[in-house]
Amino acid sequence: MNSEAFITCAVTGAGDTLGRHPGVPVTPKQIAEAAIEAAKAGAAIAHIHVRDPETGKAARRLELYREVVERIRSSDIDVVVNLTAGMGGDVVFSPGERPLPLDPAGTDMVGPSERLAHVEQLLPEICTLDCGTMNFALGDYVMTNTPSMLRAMAKKVQALGVRPELEVFDTGHLVFVKQLLKEGLIDDPCLIQLCMGIPYGAPDDPLTLMALVNQLPPGAVFSAFSIGRHQLPYAALAAIAGGNVRVGLEDNLFLDRGVLATNGQLVERAATILTAMGVKLLGPAEVREKLKLRRI
Repeated sequence: MNSEAFITCAVTGAGDTLGRHPGVPVTPKQIAEAAIEAAKAGAAIAHIHVRDPETGKAARRLELYREVVERIRSSDIDVVVNLTAGMGGDVVFSPGERPLPLDPAGTDMVGPSERLAHVEQLLPEICTLDCGTMNFALGDYVMTNTPSMLRAMAKKVQALGVRPELEVFDTGHLVFVKQLLKEGLIDDPCLIQLCMGIPYGAPDDPLTLMALVNQLPPGAVFSAFSIGRHQLPYAALAAIAGGNVRVGLEDNLFLDRGVLATNGQLVERAATILTAMGVKLLGPAEVREKLKLRRI
């Protein structure tokens, strides 16, 4: 069991969730305010996507990231900024017997440099790397991260001095994490996020979680979360497994059955669970020391 854990709040995500929850942050102002709200509630890290303010759909425009980051950094609330680098790896095949050409409405596939343009410009303390390709949902969408692309991204992030959070959605992704370590593309400490319960990756049952935990590289610092209704139980399960915790509206919209949540409420509930278990919550300064983050 982990007796000293930190909470990450994933405040908005890239999913089509606005139709189910009108409180999902969309504009840069709303996203920054959500990150600050989460920090006030006890989150040490804010994991950030951006959305098109007009449509609410996932975006990766530099000016949107810049506004969010500047609003957070200019506030009087301290939180570790973790920007996604997962955007730009979306491939949607045409349905039926003719998968090509790709569906232009959903496909957004660019190279490593463009996927990291906002990271290079804004220099967050952490950014994410999705460590493999996966059938991510129903239909013809594939989350696409090739080995050569990930190597190039890892090398770039390492040169920038940003800590990569290695997103592991299935067992093969963890194999690739070890390969990146072997090639010297990841510096210590290795930070891993175990992403559970996402179709069609690793299911969120305890046996699968522990199978992944038992295969982690020595000395790795990890968090674990599940999407949907198991998000809050995972606040306890992740700590029992020796890890840290992630909650937020990216992964789950509800505080209780039928009760829509805010990011702050989800963090507060996770903090209550952890403190009731005797777990000390680490703040941003302690997380920076633990993860050897370069304050930028």
